[in-house]
Amino acid sequence: QVQLVESGGGSAQAGGSLKLSCAASEYMYGSSCMAWFRQAPGKDREGVATIGRDGSTNYTDSVKGRFTLSKDDSKNTLFLEMNSLKPEDTAMYYCAADRDKWIGYSAACSYRVYEYNYWGQGTQVTVSS
Repeated sequence: QVQLVESGGGSAQAGGSLKLSCAASEYMYGSSCMAWFRQAPGKDREGVATIGRDGSTNYTDSVKGRFTLSKDDSKNTLFLEMNSLKPEDTAMYYCAADRDKWIGYSAACSYRVYEYNYWGQGTQVTVSS
């Protein structure tokens, strides 16, 4: 059963914008934390932004002021609006949910990959200079 489905990736020029979506099942949307991660070729997966059940958000330093994470509770959908894109933003972007997270982990949203049990298939973002 597919529970997280990303869409909206594509190509953009540097300085341009893209908006990613992550459609979640009801079960996934009940997670304490949901997040966007990205992985560029040859690099580790890195956290981009997190959002808690209360709507609180956090962004990694490299995207602060450029990316905005939001959600639509009526549609069980997350959005990642990406503005002022840079070539270094090029990566596969993944939506993740910490549903069923081990109780021993912190309740706070984190960028630790192992705390997220559920992942989407990813959507590619390519930014050209």
